[in-house]
Amino acid sequence: MSTYFEQYITVGVFAALGIVLVAALLGVASVLRPSNPTKEKALTYECGVDPVGSGWSQTYVRYYVFGLLFVIFDVEAVFIFPWAIMSEELGVFGLVAIVLFMLTLLEGLAYAVKKGVLRWE
Repeated sequence: MSTYFEQYITVGVFAALGIVLVAALLGVASVLRPSNPTKEKALTYECGVDPVGSGWSQTYVRYYVFGLLFVIFDVEAVFIFPWAIMSEELGVFGLVAIVLFMLTLLEGLAYAVKKGVLRWE
């Protein structure tokens, strides 16, 4: 067997050993843990206050849209920082690539503004 496949066998053995170890520890924990279910333990915990009403409430979709926009621009920052470090070495090609990247993101932001997603009512 070549050394190439021996390295994969080593990784496979460690992965299998990890799975067996996790399964064994979860089994030991399920045997040793105390089990004393009561009605009070099944209640929803609300910062020390007894829960009132149902646990269902409606959430505005706008929160998710703002979160998604934040993630998009956060990812933009993750790509821009390495470009800023390597900008001299990348030259004109790097500049054109990052400008196209930023224009694509600005197009998405303009579309969100046009659709009125960022307007809070």
